[in-house]
Amino acid sequence: LQNLQLLKPCEDGFLVLEGFLSAAECVAMQQRIGELVAEMDVPRHCRTEFSTQEEEQLRAQGSTDYFLSSGDKIRFFFEKGVFDEKGLELGPRALHAHDPVFRCITHSPKVQVSRGLGEVSPHQDASFLYTEPLGRVLGMWMALEDATLENGCLWFIPGSHTGGVSRRMVRAPAGSAPGTSFLGSEPARDNNLFVPTPVRRGALVLIHGEVVHKSEQNLSDRSRQAYTFHLMDAADTVWSPENWLQPTAELPFPPLYT
Repeated sequence: LQNLQLLKPCEDGFLVLEGFLSAAECVAMQQRIGELVAEMDVPRHCRTEFSTQEEEQLRAQGSTDYFLSSGDKIRFFFEKGVFDEKGLELGPRALHAHDPVFRCITHSPKVQVSRGLGEVSPHQDASFLYTEPLGRVLGMWMALEDATLENGCLWFIPGSHTGGVSRRMVRAPAGSAPGTSFLGSEPARDNNLFVPTPVRRGALVLIHGEVVHKSEQNLSDRSRQAYTFHLMDAADTVWSPENWLQPTAELPFPPLYT
C-alpha cells in the first residue's frame, strides 16, 4: 500500500475492479447481514444516526460510549432519515460489525454495511481515519448489489486526493461530551466536479483515503447493500491516538501479512 502505487495508473484516487466477489460470497454476506439486523436490539437512547456532516454527527452522539467503544463490538448506526418524529424506525440502517462471516472473506475486524437509504455527504476518509504520514489508508468498498445512479452509487472528484485533508474528527478528552470534535472545516465544493461510479454486484472500489467522495440519497425501490472496510500500511506509520476508532487489547488491528 505504500504510496498507493496501485492507484497511480488511473491518477483519480479511486479504482474499480469488477467481479472481485463471487455471487456466492455476496449471498453469504447478505444472509449474515439479514441475521444481524433481525437480531438487532438497540436501546432507544443509543440509536445514533451516522453522518459525515459535522453538526449532525456531533448532535447524534447521544451515547458517547456506544459510539467510541464500537471498535471490537457489533454496533448499529442508523442512516439519516430513518426515524420519524417519535423516534420510530422508518427504513434501512447502517452497522459496524466484527463478525466471523465477514472476517473469513476479507480478514477485516471492521465492517460497515449500508442498506442504502441515507445520503453520505462529500468527505475524505482520512478526516476520520488519520495517519502520519498521510496516504497510508485505503478504503475497500464492495457492492453486494448493483449500485446505480438511482439507488445511491458512489461519486468522486477525480484527482482530489492530492490536496491534503481539510478537517479532522478527533476524540475529546476522556469524560467530555460529545466524545468527538472537529478540527478545520469542509470547504465548499463545486458539485459539477463529481463523477458517478455505478458498479455491478461483486465489484470492488478502491478508495484513496484523501479522495473526496459521496453518495446520493436512495429514493428508489431498490436497496444498495455494500460492505466496506479500510487497510493501513503499517510500516513507518502512526495511527493517530486522536482517531475515534482505536484498537483494543481484545481486538487489535489484525495484520494481513508480517
